Amino acid sequence: MPKPMFAPACWSARRGAVVLLATVLAAGLAGCAGTGERLSSMVTPYKVDVVQGNFISREQVQALQPGMGRQQVREILGTPLMVSLFHGDRWEYVFTLKRPDVQAQTRKLTVFFKDNVMERVEGDEMPSEAEFVASLSSKRTKAKVPQLEATEAQLARFPKAAPANPAAAAPVPQPASSYPPLEASRR
Repeated sequence: MPKPMFAPACWSARRGAVVLLATVLAAGLAGCAGTGERLSSMVTPYKVDVVQGNFISREQVQALQPGMGRQQVREILGTPLMVSLFHGDRWEYVFTLKRPDVQAQTRKLTVFFKDNVMERVEGDEMPSEAEFVASLSSKRTKAKVPQLEATEAQLARFPKAAPANPAAAAPVPQPASSYPPLEASRR
């Protein structure tokens, strides 16, 4: 019968060491709980703006006229976000803008066709382009633009450059008035 590698007394000593190590780690992590909360409140992750779909402005909707073909509508509004296989006579335009700390904006527009010609348009009230751009204003204030012009006191700190003496300057060679031919003539 083979002998066990470790004596039973050794097993209980190891078990005790593992329990002691686990207890110390748990106590250490419990002590860090307050620090972790403070650290997480100081560090804020970057949250990206999520834009989905086509922005449709009031001006674009006003440009649509009943009787327009599908290609004309596509040139004005762009490719629709959804075209249903079951409803081939309508295009769905959905626009969603999700920004951190701002309520999500969602706008929907449906274009109905009959015999490949636009019949009518239904949907939300669309903002003008200027209204939409104004709604995108950020919470961040614009940084003050620094003054880019030096004062006389700031300029006085730098040494004055010696005035250029035109007589001491080397003469500038004049370009040649005629050039040799590019190829030698063959006769």
